[in-house]
Amino acid sequence: MTRQAAWLTVPQILTELDIPRRTWQRWRALGKTPACSRFPNGTLRVKRCDYETWLDSMAESSPAGGCR
Repeated sequence: MTRQAAWLTVPQILTELDIPRRTWQRWRALGKTPACSRFPNGTLRVKRCDYETWLDSMAESSPAGGCR
């Protein structure tokens, strides 16, 4: 079993969501991204659990019961 990293970089998130950096920056300025932490080396990171919770919170209700 592969252990997933506890922290995601912004480029990893951009790749997963298939969005441009500018979209992420705009969402962040509007307070619509998960909480970010700036590491001592200057990189911005997001806790994986916060990212997954954030994704789950954006799911719309579906009368069919979700993804199939």
